[in-house]
Amino acid sequence: MAATMALGSTAAFAAAGTALALFALGYALHPLWRARPVLGAGLGVGLALATLALYLGLGAPRALQPEQRRAPQTLADAVTQLETELDRDPNQIEGWRLLASAYTAQGLAVKARDAYARALKLAPDNPDLLAEAAEARALATRERRFDEDAVRMLEHALEQQPMHQRARWFLGIAQRQADRPGDAAKTWEPLLSVVQAGTATSLLDQINGARKDAGLEPLSLPAAGAVATAQGAAAPAAGPGLKVRVELAPALKAKLPAQASVFVLARQDGGPPMPLAVEKHPLSAFPLEVVLDDGDGPMPTMKLSQSPKVQVLARVSASGNAMPQPGDLASAPKTVASDSKDTVVVVIDRVVE
Repeated sequence: MAATMALGSTAAFAAAGTALALFALGYALHPLWRARPVLGAGLGVGLALATLALYLGLGAPRALQPEQRRAPQTLADAVTQLETELDRDPNQIEGWRLLASAYTAQGLAVKARDAYARALKLAPDNPDLLAEAAEARALATRERRFDEDAVRMLEHALEQQPMHQRARWFLGIAQRQADRPGDAAKTWEPLLSVVQAGTATSLLDQINGARKDAGLEPLSLPAAGAVATAQGAAAPAAGPGLKVRVELAPALKAKLPAQASVFVLARQDGGPPMPLAVEKHPLSAFPLEVVLDDGDGPMPTMKLSQSPKVQVLARVSASGNAMPQPGDLASAPKTVASDSKDTVVVVIDRVVE
């Protein structure tokens, strides 16, 4: 019995050490991912495969049995093996979590949602898992909306960890989707004291848009960001960024509101509706040229440079609100590589219904 426990501890230690090495490798290869997205995507799949293989080889209960030592050769093979293992022993939290992440990587949003649900049954109070499961529920819907179950997950995550940034951000998005701007602003405002200075600027735009819709006075960045500044928060390294040129269709020039703001944003291609990077500018003569980078991200956990492909779009908002409103003028989204060196041109040519 003691020998078995010692062997299990050794395997667990090896798994943890290898996982740390994989994390370090992923971090080290991140610049290569940006420079060569095709190669980077291949490395990303390789890391996902290695993580699944590691779990199957060392983390699963039957890992020490000789017949279980065959390493999967592809991500699909690894997923199949993990599905088989979870059918045999469904009480593996990290197994379900890994499977959900693999499904997400394969674009199987509904399966990812269901796998996270299985993990939550085993660890219903884990705030990280609750936030991931809520996001998966939103991604599994056509409108990318957080339903009542997802909202309950996010609220429960914040009960366990009140300053869980990802859960707090998602809950504010859900409240905006539910036309509760005052609640969204209240949910987001505490984040201003913990996010970095560059992120606080974009986050404040989102908060003030929600406060305006709720009939509340706007916050100012010096006051809102005082705590973060006092804590010595530094602006994140922005990197070269994505150059965007915004043009206006001639037919819409007469429809420009007298008082309006122009939002230029990038969001994850095929992902949730919240932006990875967003800039707000006063209405001025077109064309408008901006550079979107990681410093424009409203949340530190969601960065432009971390998504190989993004959708770039622009919108003229009469209300000054970052959330789309009927009567706004907008462009069609354009999908590009996040590390593209070419200027992305988007044309505002339609009225939001």
